[in-house]
Amino acid sequence: MDDKPRKRGRQPKNKTPATSETIDSHNDSQPLPTTSTTTTTSPPPSGRGRPTKKAKQTENSKPKSPERRLTRHSEQNGDISAPISTNNGANVGGVEWESVVKVVPSMDAVVKVFCVHTEPNFSLPWQRKKQYSSSSTGFIIGGKRVLTNAHSVEHYTQVKLKKRGSDTKYLATVLAIGTECDIALLTVDDDEFWEGVTPVEFGNLPALQDAVTVVGYPIGGDTISVTSGVVSRIEILSYVHGSTELLGLQIDAAINSGNSGGPAFNDKGNCVGIAFQSLKHEDVENIGYVIPTPVITHFIVDYEKNGAYTGFPILGVEWQKMENPDLRLSMGMDPNVKGVRIRRIEPTAPESNLLKPSDIILSFDGVKIANDGTIPFRHGERISFSYLVTQKYTEDKALVKVLRNSGTLEFNIKLGTHKRLIPAHINGKPPSYYIIAGFVFTVISVPYLRSEYGKDYEFDAPVKLLDKHLHAMAQSVDEQLVVVSQVLVADINIGYEDIVNTEVVAFNGKPVKNLKNLASMVESCNDEFLKFDLEYQQIVVLHTQNAKAATLDILATHCIPSAISDDLKT
Repeated sequence: MDDKPRKRGRQPKNKTPATSETIDSHNDSQPLPTTSTTTTTSPPPSGRGRPTKKAKQTENSKPKSPERRLTRHSEQNGDISAPISTNNGANVGGVEWESVVKVVPSMDAVVKVFCVHTEPNFSLPWQRKKQYSSSSTGFIIGGKRVLTNAHSVEHYTQVKLKKRGSDTKYLATVLAIGTECDIALLTVDDDEFWEGVTPVEFGNLPALQDAVTVVGYPIGGDTISVTSGVVSRIEILSYVHGSTELLGLQIDAAINSGNSGGPAFNDKGNCVGIAFQSLKHEDVENIGYVIPTPVITHFIVDYEKNGAYTGFPILGVEWQKMENPDLRLSMGMDPNVKGVRIRRIEPTAPESNLLKPSDIILSFDGVKIANDGTIPFRHGERISFSYLVTQKYTEDKALVKVLRNSGTLEFNIKLGTHKRLIPAHINGKPPSYYIIAGFVFTVISVPYLRSEYGKDYEFDAPVKLLDKHLHAMAQSVDEQLVVVSQVLVADINIGYEDIVNTEVVAFNGKPVKNLKNLASMVESCNDEFLKFDLEYQQIVVLHTQNAKAATLDILATHCIPSAISDDLKT
């Protein structure tokens, strides 16, 4: 707003609304600023800031005729030969509505997703947060199923779907949620929902500069929105919601809050991806991301094969580029030999004993790997060899050729899913906890860090926790990072009140493997004292009988139903 006061009745000058950028792998209940402005058929009911004011029409600025608008629309979206109609309300701006919907034949298969979420309360793990609602987009595929984003239905309590042009919301059932690939599969039991709808058909992976049309219900709008663009990049992307790296499409069409889960169509009307996130940065504009058909197909086939989502497998190694000539020479690599060096091996990988550190991976399933870790993808394109791994399924085997001590070896390696010491998700389950004498023990996860330290947890969380999050490897499948999250103040724990988010290393001299292991050791302890060894050589000592007796009073004071979460009781 201008600093100088304006006179009453004076109209302010029109200003161009500023645009901003965001990375959008978010919950669609909170509209975020986006890379560009999406044009909808009707304005959204609410949003940030004031709506853009229309420019005042002058005598010289005549509105464009319906014929010119139709011609331009035809040039951008295909041939529309429908005549101009003025006989009834079926035309919009002089263009017959039937001619508009023919632009994308599968548009009627796009549905609006309504979800009620109830997130866990990591600070008070025996409770849940207040429920909230969100809206996003989905689309109907074969087999009476609907695809949308995983983050659109995360921690769902109830999911409903509404078809385009309908006033009825149908109760949906969540069949599978793929957190890594940010895809969810839904269905509806009511047969009426499926009447008169043609399922979306999938197309091939598009090429660079291919036209794409993103369809959805952005920013809470009740009518469908269409934005157009082209494919500007195809590469391995970081999936924000899943904390993984998979194949993705970068497009220059706007992807706004509410677009999540909507289909991206090619010029033939086939679906080539699912909109799921956009980029926020002051130096870039109009960058959105789409989950491509190879990732979607992998998710669907995985569900159909196993009856559940099992995830994308990994090779289980960390590798280093071999572009430096001196490094290559020291490893015994001839100039015509190419590959990448294994730095570390995941102890939880199915066959971690086959490969060794400093092995040079030469090829994967017969595809040669370059010194920078890439493989030929399509004409004039290269991509990370991890793409080959993600095309496999859990328990599949792959032929890996390595160079070891100047000799060549081949291994038929079984692939498995990733076991992280600090998991990226809790898969919709409530957080685990155990309470003794007011000490609340829980397990570290990425959602826990985000809850405790905010979205910038990678800068604000304790260094030791971040180091384990970024670099530590689980030594066993059931290993967990257990911490004292807080101390519920009572007479028995005087002097320990300041302990917050501190790792528990051992109990009575025995290493703590996971939270269930700790709870079992404490409950069965007959020693005089309970001694907890924490990080930085800090210790907590409590009298065993007094600690167990005080726990009941502390639970009653804080209205806590149980000292141990249900998942640890079994």
